[in-house]
Amino acid sequence: MPPRDNGHEEPVIRDKRKIDPETGQARGASATQEAPAPKAEEAPVDGDLLAERTADLQRLQAEYTNYRRRVERDRVSMREQAVAGTLAELLPVLDDIGRARDHGELTGGFAKVAESLEAVVTKLGLTSFGQKGDPFDPTVHEALMHSYSPDVTEPTAIEVLQPGYRIGERVLRPARVAVAEPTEPSEPAEEPDSSASPASADDDEN
Repeated sequence: MPPRDNGHEEPVIRDKRKIDPETGQARGASATQEAPAPKAEEAPVDGDLLAERTADLQRLQAEYTNYRRRVERDRVSMREQAVAGTLAELLPVLDDIGRARDHGELTGGFAKVAESLEAVVTKLGLTSFGQKGDPFDPTVHEALMHSYSPDVTEPTAIEVLQPGYRIGERVLRPARVAVAEPTEPSEPAEEPDSSASPASADDDEN
């Protein structure tokens, strides 16, 4: 005999447990997992802008390199000027040492001091120039005496009165020398006029 329908629906029971009692697995785990966020699309790089920024960077690097070179060049130039100024003040002392050596007076402790001083100035780049027999060069020689000599074929320093000094390519003092030039050629003697014939001379006598 079928059950009587009294007009009431049977209650629906919903299992809201998160763990399935039969399998022990979490229910809806795959559904609750969040999908990874989509990656933001990178904006395309403008080729003209990249070239412009690269050119700016290269220009800055070139300017910095030139600046470093200019600073180094100025530093070397200032050092050379300072050294040259100091050595120029010592030239009279070196002249006195040279004269004492020529007269045989450079002996004893004075000789040791002189040798030490000459070694120091040589280490700083000071060199002397000017030798007897050098061709006269007005850029490095100063002529204090002038004469003529048959023994030279061009203007020549026949005596060094004071040596010259230079540091590198810079002349601190020219060599002061006596200069001789070749002997001036003598003027040829005038010869008598031989254009008149003997016959014309006899005519004049008659």
